[in-house]
Amino acid sequence: MLIYTGSKKQFDKDVKTNLIATKIEQAFMDHRISHNNNREYLSWENSLRHMQAVLDDPSFGEGISIAVEYQIPTTSKRVDFIIAGADGDGRENVVVVELKQWEEATGTNKDGVVKAFTGGQLREVAHPSYQAYSYAKTIENFNQTVQDEHINIMPCAYLHNYCEQKRNELDNPQYREIIELSPLYIKDEQLKLRRFIQKYVTRSAGSNILYRIDNGKIRPSKALQDTLASMLAGNEEFFMIDEQKVVYETIKKLVLESADSEKKHTIIVEGGPGTGKSVIAVQLLADFIHNYQKTVVYVTKNSAPRNVYFEKLKQGRAKFNYVRSLFRSSGSFIDSDENDFDCLLVDEAHRLNARSGMFRNQGENQIKEIIHASKVSVFFIDENQVVTTSDIGSVEEIKKWAEICGSEVICNDSTKLTSQFRCNGSDGYISFLDDLLGIRHTANADGFDLEYDLQVYDNPVQMTEDLRMKNEINNKSRVIAGYCYEWKSKKSKEDFDIELENGYKARWNFDTTTTWAIDEDSFDQVGCIHTSQGLEFDYVGVIIGKDLRFENGKVITDPSERAKTDQSLKGLKKNPDPALADLIIRNTYKTLLTRGQKGCYIYCEDPALREYLKKRIHRD
Repeated sequence: MLIYTGSKKQFDKDVKTNLIATKIEQAFMDHRISHNNNREYLSWENSLRHMQAVLDDPSFGEGISIAVEYQIPTTSKRVDFIIAGADGDGRENVVVVELKQWEEATGTNKDGVVKAFTGGQLREVAHPSYQAYSYAKTIENFNQTVQDEHINIMPCAYLHNYCEQKRNELDNPQYREIIELSPLYIKDEQLKLRRFIQKYVTRSAGSNILYRIDNGKIRPSKALQDTLASMLAGNEEFFMIDEQKVVYETIKKLVLESADSEKKHTIIVEGGPGTGKSVIAVQLLADFIHNYQKTVVYVTKNSAPRNVYFEKLKQGRAKFNYVRSLFRSSGSFIDSDENDFDCLLVDEAHRLNARSGMFRNQGENQIKEIIHASKVSVFFIDENQVVTTSDIGSVEEIKKWAEICGSEVICNDSTKLTSQFRCNGSDGYISFLDDLLGIRHTANADGFDLEYDLQVYDNPVQMTEDLRMKNEINNKSRVIAGYCYEWKSKKSKEDFDIELENGYKARWNFDTTTTWAIDEDSFDQVGCIHTSQGLEFDYVGVIIGKDLRFENGKVITDPSERAKTDQSLKGLKKNPDPALADLIIRNTYKTLLTRGQKGCYIYCEDPALREYLKKRIHRD
C-alpha cells in the first residue's frame, strides 16, 4: 500500500515548503492507519530533508517516482523510502532505503542484530542493512508484478546522523555479508549514496512502477504447512523481519553456546496470533539439523498441526520415522533423562497440560519435564490463546518450573514478537478483535487498517457458498465454529451436528481423519478450535454460537450454551469460575477469527451480535 507517493519534482517541493510531514500524516489518516504519532512525524521532517539533498542532482529526472512509508503486502511493516525508475539502459529498478536517525549503536555477536536506542530504550534490533534487505526480499517474494516484469529491488540503509568514528560498530566482519547485499551509508556519505542510487535509477520508467507494483497481483501468502518440506530440506522460505530476526538469533546463539556450558536456559517467546512463532520454531529446527547437527525437536501439545505436518512431509517423500522423531507431543518427555536434547522448541506453549496421557494420569508436569529434558527449552506462548481449563501454560508457570529445575530464564524485549504477518498483515485487525470481543479496550475501536476481507453474513448458507468459491482456488478455506453443537454424527453418520437458519446443515469434521485441514474432500465438514488452532488458511468462515451474544449494549458469554461433549470448560460445573469460563470463550473466538490470512467470513446465531458486528466493521 502506497501511503505517500509522487514524482521527484513534487517530493522536492513538499520538502522545501515544509509540507512533507503534514502530507504524510494526512495520507495515514485518509487510509485510516495509525502510526507512532509525534516521534514518527519528527523523523519525516528530519530524515526526508536528507533524502531530498541526496536526490538534489540534475542526473535524476524530475519524473522518477518517490514513495514514503510503503506498506509491504501481507505484513504490518513499512519501507521508509523508495526511489523507482529506470537506469541508463532502460532497465526498471526500485531502490529501497531504510532511514535511521541513530547517532550511535553497538554491534553484537548475533548475526544481523545490533543494539540501539529506539522506542524509548536501548534494545536489540535488526541491523539496518538486514532490515532493508529483508523488506526487499519480502516484496520480491509476494509481488507477482515484480517477478513477472523482472523489476530489480536494490536495498540499502542510510544513517544520516551516524558519525565515522563509530562506523566499526555497524560495519565490521560480523556484518560484512549483509552489507555487501545491502550497503550501509552514514553521515557525510551523501555522495556515496547518490552514486549507489544513480546505478539503478536516473530517469522515469515508461509507466509508474510504484503504481504497477502496488496494484499488481499479490502471490498467495505462504502457509507454514505448505513450505515445511522445503524448509527441512535446508531451503529459505521465509525471511525473518525485525523482531523475528532478533528472536531467531537470540535462540540460535544460546543453543550454540550451550554446547560448552553445563548451564540450562529457558527462553520464553511471547507473541500474538500471526507474529511468526511457528515459522521461527521450524526455521530453527531446520537450521540446527542441517548446519549444526544438534539434537532438536519441535514440540506441540495440539495434534492437529503435527498430523498436517506429517502428511505434508510424507507427500514430500520425507522418511516417516525420521519426521516423527522431529515433531513430538508435549507428553513425550516423561521418561527423558536430564539434558537428553540440546533444544526443545515448544510451540503453542499456552496449551500445555499438567499431566500427560489419554486420562491425564502420566508424569508430573509437562513444563517441568520439557525443561528437565533439554539444555535449552524454548516456549513460544500467547496467553490470550488459552482455550480450555486444562491449559496451564503461562509465563509465570514456566518461570516457576525453570527455577525449580535450575534453568536460567530469558524473557525480555529480545524475545517478544509484536508485528502481524497473518490477517493480511494488519496489527489493527488483531487489536480490533480484542476490543470487539471485550478482551481489552484498544485504540482500534473504530475499525482497522489495511484491506482484510472481513464480512458478516445473515445467511450461513450464503457464507458457506462464498467460502466454497475461495476454496476451489487452492483448497485453503474452511468453516470453523464454536463448540456449541453436540457431536451427533460421531454415532450416526446420517445425523447433522449443526443446524441453523436458511436450511443450513453440517457435520463436525469426521474422526476418521486427522488431516481435515488439508483433505481434498473435507470442505463441507466444520472444524473447531481443537482442529484449527496452530494452523492457518487463506479464508475462514466462523460460526459464532449462542455462547457469545450481544445484550444490554455488551458482548456477553454464556457457558451453558456450550455442547455437553465439549471438554474446554471441563470441571467448571462442579467448581464454577465465571471469569475463567468467560476468558476461554472469548479467547476461543479470537483464535478462530485469526485463522485466515486473507479474509474471515462470520455468521452469528445471535441476531443482535450480528448487527453489532456489522456496525463495528462499518458494513451494511
